Amino acid sequence: MQTTRRGFISAAPALAAAYAPSDRIRIGIIGAGGRANDHYKELTATDLGARITHVCDVWRVAREKFAGQVKQAWGTEPKTSTRYQDLLADKDVDAVILTAPDHTHSRMLADAVAAGKDVYCEKPMGTILSEARDAFVAVKKSKQVVQIGTQRRSDPGLIAAAKAIRSGMIGKVTRADIQYHFQEPRWRRDFHMVRAEDVDWEAFSFGRDLGKFDARKLREWQLFPPLTNGIPGLWLSHFIDLAYWFLDDPYPSSAVSHGGVYMWNDGRVTSDVFHTLVEYPKGCMVHFGMSMTNSAGSRHLWFGTKGTFNGETLTLSPEGSKDPQRLQGEVKLEPVKVNSHLENFLECVRSRQTPRADIQCGFSHAVAGIMSSEALRLGRKVTFDTGRLEIV
Repeated sequence: MQTTRRGFISAAPALAAAYAPSDRIRIGIIGAGGRANDHYKELTATDLGARITHVCDVWRVAREKFAGQVKQAWGTEPKTSTRYQDLLADKDVDAVILTAPDHTHSRMLADAVAAGKDVYCEKPMGTILSEARDAFVAVKKSKQVVQIGTQRRSDPGLIAAAKAIRSGMIGKVTRADIQYHFQEPRWRRDFHMVRAEDVDWEAFSFGRDLGKFDARKLREWQLFPPLTNGIPGLWLSHFIDLAYWFLDDPYPSSAVSHGGVYMWNDGRVTSDVFHTLVEYPKGCMVHFGMSMTNSAGSRHLWFGTKGTFNGETLTLSPEGSKDPQRLQGEVKLEPVKVNSHLENFLECVRSRQTPRADIQCGFSHAVAGIMSSEALRLGRKVTFDTGRLEIV
C-alpha cells in the first residue's frame, strides 16, 4: 500500500481539547532536518498540546532556520545547542524527538531515557546490534514512554489488515513479497554551501571514524556507512516491522541479501539495488526488494494457506489457495479510524500507556535490518540467537 508519511497526518482527527500553556508537553528536537520539519508541521497544523522549546543540530544553518520557525509559531525563542547532551540535561524538556541521522538513534535513545525523557525515535531504532540491544535494555528498565517512528503502525488500513491476518482469515502465512522501485538518485542533496566552521563535526561523527570534515557526508549521510546501513535501515525497517506485527514473530531466524550500486555511480557506498530474504521461526519467508534504477512500481502481498492479502488494495482474497477452508470471496478491508503516530505518542506521554510502536517493535525491526545489512556485507547467510540476542 503506497502511503506517504504525511498521509498519516491527514487521517488524524483534530483534538477537541484546548491546552493551557502550563499543560503543554515541552519537546526538544534533536536533528533539525526533513523529518523534524514534518513533525513541526503537524504540531503547528493541529493543537496536539505540545510545543517545541529546544532545538539541537550540529549544522548552524539548519539549527538557526528551524529555531526561527519555532519562534514564529510559538512566540518564544527556543534554546539551541549542537550537543544533544545539553538538551537532555535541561529539566525544562519533557520529551524528545530524535530525527538525527541513523547512526545516532540507539545511543541517543538510551541516553534520553536515562535522563528521564520520553522519546519519539525515528526509524531505524539502530544500525549496530550492540548499540540497539543496549537501548532496548535501557528502555525496558526505564519508566519512559518510547514510540518508534515506524508510522505504518498507525496506518488505518494496515491496522485492519493486522487484525484480519492475526485472526487467521488467510490461514497460516508462509511467504510475503514486498517491493518498492524508483528511478532516481535518492538521497542526493546539494552540499556545496556547507562550511566547516558552521558544523560541529565531532558531534556529527558520534564516535565513528569519519576522518576530516566532509560536507557531502553531512548532507548525504544516507549514502555512506557507518552513518547508515543503507536500504535495510532506510526502507526495510518500515516493512519488516509488519512481519512481527502480522505474524507475532519478533525476531528473524536467518537472512540472506544481495545488492550493490548498479546505476548511480556517483560515489555512493550504499546499494541502489537491494534484495533480501528474511526467514521467521514460525515458518514464513519475507522477501523485500528495492531499486532506484527503474520505476517498476510496488508490490505488497502476504500469502496464506487460505488466501492472499494485497496491501496495495487492502484486499483479502482466496487467490492462490486450494484449501477447502479458503476464503469464499474477496474481502475489502475497512480502514480503522485512528489518530496520527505523533499524536498517539503525545497521548501516551500523558496517560503513561504503551504507544503503538513500542521498544519491542523497534528492536525487532532493528535486528532484521542489521541482519540483512550484515548478510550483504559478509556475502553469506546470517542467523540470530534469540537467547543471547546476538547475530551468529
